[in-house]
Amino acid sequence: MSQIGKSQPRIDALDKVLGKANYSGDLTMPDMLYMKILFAGRPHAIVKSIDTSKAARMDGVVLVLTSADVPVNEYGLQIPDQPVLCGPDSDIPFADRVRFVGDQVAAVIAETEEIAAAACDLIEVDYEDLPLLLDPYESARKGSMLLHPDKEDNVYKSLRIRKGDLEAGFEAADLVVEGEYHTPVQEHAYLEPEAGLAFIDDQDRVTIAAAGQWSFDEQKQIAHSLGLERDQVRIIHPTIGGAFGGREDLSIQVVFGLAVYRLREEGILRPVKIVWSREESIIGHHKRHAYHIKTRWGATRDGMITAAEVDIVADGGAYMYTSNKVLANALISSTSVYNIPNVKIDAQVVATNKVPGGAFRGFGGPQGAFAAESQMNKLAEQLGMDPVELRVKNAMNKDSLTSVQSPLPGVANVTEVLERCAHESFWVKEDGSWHKKPLRSEEVNDVLKRGFGYACGIKNIGFSA
Repeated sequence: MSQIGKSQPRIDALDKVLGKANYSGDLTMPDMLYMKILFAGRPHAIVKSIDTSKAARMDGVVLVLTSADVPVNEYGLQIPDQPVLCGPDSDIPFADRVRFVGDQVAAVIAETEEIAAAACDLIEVDYEDLPLLLDPYESARKGSMLLHPDKEDNVYKSLRIRKGDLEAGFEAADLVVEGEYHTPVQEHAYLEPEAGLAFIDDQDRVTIAAAGQWSFDEQKQIAHSLGLERDQVRIIHPTIGGAFGGREDLSIQVVFGLAVYRLREEGILRPVKIVWSREESIIGHHKRHAYHIKTRWGATRDGMITAAEVDIVADGGAYMYTSNKVLANALISSTSVYNIPNVKIDAQVVATNKVPGGAFRGFGGPQGAFAAESQMNKLAEQLGMDPVELRVKNAMNKDSLTSVQSPLPGVANVTEVLERCAHESFWVKEDGSWHKKPLRSEEVNDVLKRGFGYACGIKNIGFSA
């Protein structure tokens, strides 16, 4: 308790500043091998056959892995819906299908990285291309082609909120504003691409040393895919060169573990290293979800919000990942921090042949907040009211309940936050009302303009606690 309220020094700061910190790509051991992964390179297809004979005969190649080498060819953080290596030789139904360009089809372990990369180019894969599901609305339609044929539909998760009487809320409104908002896929672009070192430790455990965010979940997924007990898999997280949610789902780890697992069966106890290029990183790991939000809000002439209706369709991409959890956050944030007595929200996240959506800073909050705060600005403009004034008037207080009927934490004071931010930026409160300060940009030309905006949002914390 003696540390509360005190600034805490970062125990790893000095090593990072001096360049002494060991990131995943810095790890080395004697007598290392190197691994390269062959991506599908196409968004939807059945893998009919894989011929690795040319790659296997190449000088310096130690091992080539395909679906036939995976004990249990599935993994996933929420549900095991993704093949470790896509291919025909698997007991898992439909593990022969690739569903986005970053699906992994084979891996080569060799004496050098260059040899492994060259051998990957020699692997011959026969694909039967399938029709594409690219539009999330089409994917959600009943009767649409199934991306995962063992599922009933393409909807990963549906959520709905009903609060108050929506029809009465809109009848009480003097003004209704509608909006349709689209947020794009976003790349994490952390400085350190996926990298790591895999080896069999002195207790005969499959050991993965690679940056990550969910050590015990990683252990669980890898052990499941390798058919091992969890205590036979060891996870080490070295210094992490950025994550932002981008390392919550697995990328290299399962195939990495498979490599040393199969090498051990061959009597080869050499460590294996991999470092993805930036291109491989962008192809192979998840992104922020693209969201499509249609909404309408009603308000009285004096600026009190009476109702909000929101329809959310999120593009989950090829596999579930954390889409269900992200959707829940987006749903909560889609009405932001305002007292809205009548609310209807329908939300769903669906499968497409795109890169999977997953965790990214804000975890769904930014998508919902973007739509909500855009609606607030539209209302303010049409009511002729200052945007700060409108927000303060409708702000939740300590007795308020969110759209999901939960109270705000006791430490949260929305009005105080709104007013403090306004006061410290471009607004002033005069005669009990908020107004923008008189400002003039120093740049006087027809091309460059300087502007400012004002918005608020809500985000859960302690997600893993």
